[in-house]
Amino acid sequence: MSNKSIKTDVTDKIVSLSKRRGFIFQSSEIYGGLNGCYDYGPLGVELLKNIKESWWREMTYRENVEGIDSSILMHPRVWEASGHVEHFSDPMVDCKECKGRFRADQLDESDCGNKGFKGRKAMKCFEEGKFTEARNFNLMFKTHVGPLEESSNAVFLRPETAQGIYVNFNNVRESSRQKIPFGIAQIGKAFRNEINTKNFLFRTREFEQMEMQFFVNPEEDTKWYDYWKEQRYNWFVRYGMNKDKIKFHEHEKLAHYARAAVDIEFEFPFGWGEIEGIHNRTDFDLKRHTEYSGKKIEYYDDQTKERFTPFVIETSAGASRSFFAFLCNAYDEEEIKKENSDGSESSETRTVLRFHPSLAPVKAGIFPLVNRDGMQDIAHGITDDLRKSFNVFYDDSGAVGRRYRRQDECGTPFCITVDSETLTGNSVTIRHRDSMAQERIQKDRVKEYLKSKIE
Repeated sequence: MSNKSIKTDVTDKIVSLSKRRGFIFQSSEIYGGLNGCYDYGPLGVELLKNIKESWWREMTYRENVEGIDSSILMHPRVWEASGHVEHFSDPMVDCKECKGRFRADQLDESDCGNKGFKGRKAMKCFEEGKFTEARNFNLMFKTHVGPLEESSNAVFLRPETAQGIYVNFNNVRESSRQKIPFGIAQIGKAFRNEINTKNFLFRTREFEQMEMQFFVNPEEDTKWYDYWKEQRYNWFVRYGMNKDKIKFHEHEKLAHYARAAVDIEFEFPFGWGEIEGIHNRTDFDLKRHTEYSGKKIEYYDDQTKERFTPFVIETSAGASRSFFAFLCNAYDEEEIKKENSDGSESSETRTVLRFHPSLAPVKAGIFPLVNRDGMQDIAHGITDDLRKSFNVFYDDSGAVGRRYRRQDECGTPFCITVDSETLTGNSVTIRHRDSMAQERIQKDRVKEYLKSKIE
């Protein structure tokens, strides 16, 4: 089997598991689905929440970063100032035969839309002259405010969250009394009318961003760019990302407003892809909003008596892409041996999601070994107590080995089993997801034990 086939197979397995275990569902699936849009299921919403909370603690639980939550709908002049109205577009071409639409710069990555040519790349059709001339397609979703659909009432669903930070620079600085250098962080929805969505959650039309804009003295931009580059890489590693699967990718061609830019990339099953960008945006954004709004966005340094427009060091991570990266990073299959009833040995494949305990959607599964002798009542009592602090799952259905396997696929780091020794000695078995090792601890120490491993 080719390497490409193997990678495709892994992607299919992750997509299948995501639906089976309640991580991700296709949006509006009962109506045939809406391309490029997804719903987060019971486990997915927990994983996403844990990722966002971990990011929020990392970025805002410090003295020089404040948080905001800006509106999705903004004054249309914001997007004129930012350059999105004029420049936020991709080159689009149409196939004259299958009528499919493609990004002109991604034809070698896109499959032909003709069902009769399975596996054929769109680039082949291009080489045969089957495409129209490329034209620019603006990626912003347009809508209207108020009862009349007039051009004067047109607004956009924001394609990024950063502009909401820039236009609130003065408000945040004055209300929080922050001094340069300081940052403003937010997590929020963004929308892009992508010509082609692809690779599951990697490129979608609706997604969440986790962005922080750090405002610095122009003379210190390089120092802070290097600082945040290191900080953001270390965050991914701290929460379990395999170092062999992430790397920096320096931009050779920079945007007109940027002095430096680097991506943190993750090796997805389909190849390397960006999960976060760190950019030195200079003073471009603040000066543009000053120009278009007529309101000065500046900083006055009380010590140096200097007035200047701050430079901006941006960290921009996709919450949805981070979710996908952590999911792929956690996915593992391993062969384990088991003893059959006749004494012989065989092997089976164990599928496990090796999430960092802090990110895991469910922290512990609680099982009565059998449904008798009061074991269920004890297990329910443990569950009720743990739920005050953690998201846990009670399960008394089927053989305990099958229950372990189900929790392995959910990424649950610990399983707690109530058995006969619980009845006689007040202890329970804790089984570890990654090693499958088991240990016994006293029942009244379970919460303390989990806190030491998770928090």
